[in-house]
Amino acid sequence: MSERTDPSPEAPRGDADLPEAPPAEAQPAETQPRSEAAPIAAIAPIGGAAPTADAAPATEAAVADQVGDAADPLPVAADQPIDAPLPPRRFWLLAVIALVVYVLDQLTKIIAVANLTSGGESPRILGGLIYFSLIRNPGAAFSMATGMTWVLAIIAVIVVVVIIRIAARLRSVWWAVSLGLILGGALGNLTDRIFRSPGFFRGHVVDFVSVFGPNAEHFPIFNVADSAITVGGILLVVTALQGIEFDGSRAPHKTKAERQVAGPVADRKPSDRTPSDRNVTDG
Repeated sequence: MSERTDPSPEAPRGDADLPEAPPAEAQPAETQPRSEAAPIAAIAPIGGAAPTADAAPATEAAVADQVGDAADPLPVAADQPIDAPLPPRRFWLLAVIALVVYVLDQLTKIIAVANLTSGGESPRILGGLIYFSLIRNPGAAFSMATGMTWVLAIIAVIVVVVIIRIAARLRSVWWAVSLGLILGGALGNLTDRIFRSPGFFRGHVVDFVSVFGPNAEHFPIFNVADSAITVGGILLVVTALQGIEFDGSRAPHKTKAERQVAGPVADRKPSDRTPSDRNVTDG
């Protein structure tokens, strides 16, 4: 009998001898439609991971918008007041008007004294509307306050000083014209009170214009200075009533509704007024 022998044991196989596993098929990634209204924060992965390719452009756009908003200047309110340039000073306008009035007043007085006599003949013009009669007046304009010559001279000095002090701050044409007329007239009559007889600060002013009749029969007699003072005073009152200030600006006018509200508030006692009430009355 032949002896049966076992086959020799097989040597262990290495990894190289193992059969290769079939490659796993790549599964297609499931794509879901992304809502355009989804916030940018939902695109970035949780846990601080790097943003995906889709999230990067959106994040960069958001950062750019924030930087742009920070760089833009703050908007200016449409109703915010803008300081307008101040008008030029009107000192020289006032000075020129005052000088013209003063020179004209003194020249006409010199002509009147040289050609007219007190109580004499009174030439007339414009069909008797104006008469030229020489009268020496110790009083004010239009022959008023005849017994207060020295008081009127002091008042004239005060008026001249006050006008000169505020002249440098004038920016309104109307204020300059009115004060220039007053200044020129005041200087003209003040010159008569200082230098004419009967003495210093007691001099009589030369008047020579009489209307509707000679020797001030129907209307007080006057001169160029008196006319300038009268016209300047009327113009000054009208300018003030129009709300025009020294600097040429206009005082704010209250509307009808604001005046109706301010009326009852003004009748209240100061202790009963609220802060809003004070704003109404002060405005």
